[in-house]
Amino acid sequence: MDSTFRKLKLVLALVGIITWIIGTCNAKFTPADNYLVNCGSTVDATVGQRVFVADNSQSIVLTTPQSQSIAARTTLNSVSGFDNAELFQTARIFTAPSSYSFKMRSSGRHFVRLYFFPFLYQSYDLASSKFKVSTEDVVLIDNFPQPSNSISVVMEYSLNITRDRLILTFVPEGNSTSFVNAIEVVSVPDDLITDSAQLLGVGQYLGLAAQPLQTFHRINVGGPKVTAENDTLARTWFADQSFFRNPTVAQAVTYQERLNYKDGSATQDDAPDSVYNTARRLVGQRNASSTPNMTWEFNVDGRSSYLIRFHFCDIVSKAAFQLYFDVYVYNFSAAKDLDLSASEFGTLAAPFYMDIVLPSSDPSGNLTVSIGPSSLPNATPDGILNGLEIMKMNFSSGSVYVVKPPSAAKQQLPIILGSVLGGIGAVIIVVVLCVVFRRKKKMKKPQTPLTSRPSSSWTPLSLNALSFLSTGTRTTSRTTYTSGTNSDTSYRIPFVVLQEATNHFDEQMVIGVGGFGKVYKAVLQDSTKVAVKRGNQKSHQGIREFRTEIELLSGLRHRHLVSLIGYCDERNEMILVYEYMEKGTLKGHLYGGDQPPLSWKKRLEICIGAARGLHYLHTGFAKSIIHRDVKSANILLDENLMAKVSDFGLSKTGPEFDQTHVSTAVKGSFGYLDPEYYRRQKLTDKSDVYSFGVVLLEVICARPVIDPTLPRDMINLAEWAIKWQKRGELDQIIDKRIAGTIRPESLRKYGETVEKCLAEYGVERPTMGDVLWNLEFVLQLQEAGPDMSNIDSMNQISELPSNAQRISSLEISTADESRTAMDYSQMSTSNAFSQLINTEGR
Repeated sequence: MDSTFRKLKLVLALVGIITWIIGTCNAKFTPADNYLVNCGSTVDATVGQRVFVADNSQSIVLTTPQSQSIAARTTLNSVSGFDNAELFQTARIFTAPSSYSFKMRSSGRHFVRLYFFPFLYQSYDLASSKFKVSTEDVVLIDNFPQPSNSISVVMEYSLNITRDRLILTFVPEGNSTSFVNAIEVVSVPDDLITDSAQLLGVGQYLGLAAQPLQTFHRINVGGPKVTAENDTLARTWFADQSFFRNPTVAQAVTYQERLNYKDGSATQDDAPDSVYNTARRLVGQRNASSTPNMTWEFNVDGRSSYLIRFHFCDIVSKAAFQLYFDVYVYNFSAAKDLDLSASEFGTLAAPFYMDIVLPSSDPSGNLTVSIGPSSLPNATPDGILNGLEIMKMNFSSGSVYVVKPPSAAKQQLPIILGSVLGGIGAVIIVVVLCVVFRRKKKMKKPQTPLTSRPSSSWTPLSLNALSFLSTGTRTTSRTTYTSGTNSDTSYRIPFVVLQEATNHFDEQMVIGVGGFGKVYKAVLQDSTKVAVKRGNQKSHQGIREFRTEIELLSGLRHRHLVSLIGYCDERNEMILVYEYMEKGTLKGHLYGGDQPPLSWKKRLEICIGAARGLHYLHTGFAKSIIHRDVKSANILLDENLMAKVSDFGLSKTGPEFDQTHVSTAVKGSFGYLDPEYYRRQKLTDKSDVYSFGVVLLEVICARPVIDPTLPRDMINLAEWAIKWQKRGELDQIIDKRIAGTIRPESLRKYGETVEKCLAEYGVERPTMGDVLWNLEFVLQLQEAGPDMSNIDSMNQISELPSNAQRISSLEISTADESRTAMDYSQMSTSNAFSQLINTEGR
């Protein structure tokens, strides 16, 4: 009996332990990095359940010139009415460039919050402070906004941090000072910001995962203010009354029952219950001739782009398919006849959010968001909104300034290691069980259509014969696609080999982060340097891009296309292995980096190489291959600065011979998109020509294609530069570092080529072969001088050798395909040009 009782107690104890572990795994998100700093203080400050440590703590690395840092304090009465008043009583004042440095335990998205309250301290009037704040990668504050000395300010940024250390540098301007009252650097879930969003109007914006964001507004519609203590990610949601324009057309509603969270849709990390269980509802009459919209108005920076996140939860309907409404940003439609109870969004009371990218806002700085009734027959005038977030994109301006910490800061490492090792055994057991539990849970999540939030689940796949299981359309939950090509199993690389080559995917070996995932520099066992792109399991990009890259690159061989070394699909992984490109991206050499400037001749050679690669894609096979994402970031440079086109995840096979285009959803990068493709969703190889024309402008102007910090007429590089070109004044906007080195004849022909590439309609643009010949001609003009100025390259294109015409893959044998393509790509134009130049004739 005693033995049975002891066994029963043991079983109960084990059940208790397992229950605790599962509860821990299901608990709210626990940040890997959680730095809370009470600046200028010698004691910690407790705010709710969070403790902000003094900035003289051993866990904080403060780097400042000697005697250039002052700890300041104000009276409690001056801050008594503030939220988090404890944090505004003290400040750290800098009279010289200084920094805080934080060791990152994990890469990915983080919240960085900076607290400011400009008070008087001795001879320092902080309200007159002028300074900038930057990381190593982005300028957060270029000119401190100078609030009045009776107002506190909290500036929140959402940054994708890939370095092993975050350095926040404060730089006073002139004889002024800089200051800060408190700092937060906190990890957030990587999928809090997915990689894609709907562009306002038509199309899709890609690249959000790496985009720095600044929170401008975060409101709880129809409900009270939500403080950081009631949000899993310590966010503050303000009530919407001060932004709501027409309160008579809406009523505030509250939901008392339990919300119905669905796998693959919104979670409590996206917004708390207190946001989703309150809303404003449009008040309309069924027989009324018209019902006005609910409208909110916000002050924003009119020159910038914004990510607008709408939070919805149908807490008003009594049954499904009763609530239909429209969503507007300004007067442009963001969603038509939205039905929150439809299958793609879940059931009633199911939280959901929708992301919209606004390329640039009203110059007046007023942004309006509206909810209006649907025009569907028999639809009741209705509509709701639960929450709204407005985040500024591309906010960085100016150049970064970095004050790096001394290496002595690493002396604390042995102490930290000693503390960690004491409990490492227990931690390993809990972590292993959590990982197993979570992986099983993720594999059970259902797929959701693209119209709702992308699921974070990871679909296992098999690449035997390149067969793929992919997400289907709205009407079919799953469809199976099998490629007609034959797989070369020699491309498959074992996972353990890649683990070893990347030192178990060490963060120190990360050389880039994109929408698909992180890219690692690695060395294989035979000493081959490679770039390993590992799919992020929470990324919106996935099996389709993975399949496209393998199918295309395994069949392409060209000196100006990045080569695929292999892939790995073991353990539910999606890993692509490429040849390593030593010199990085063309973009990094033009602006935004610390690379030495490229000469005009070298820039032309890079453009010619990229054009050869694209021309091969367009003409090297019976059906053309359209890249769809031509941009300077996708043109890589090897150790000799030879250009190679990369990233074929969005590429698509061109039209049949009896067709003029391919009808497909718009994909690509904003600023490079062919406007005709954007408007009509009709894709041709001339869409690549347009994008390449934008790259040519980047090359000569050395500035981003979209820069919201500039005046409105300069934001879009293509629109701005083409006006100068049409006036014959392209020389006024070229990169000053090369301005005096370009021959006028070379510049004139280059400008003609760009102008033709950027023609509004595809039929008016040259082929990539024409562009290639013209760039070769521009280089000849640059090297030969004014003797060639009487030759019009664009008129001579039709007389060039027939080799520039399309090559049918039927003319290339399988055995000789690589060699023939290589020979074609290297075909010299010198002879052709010599015939054009020779004044004595043939």
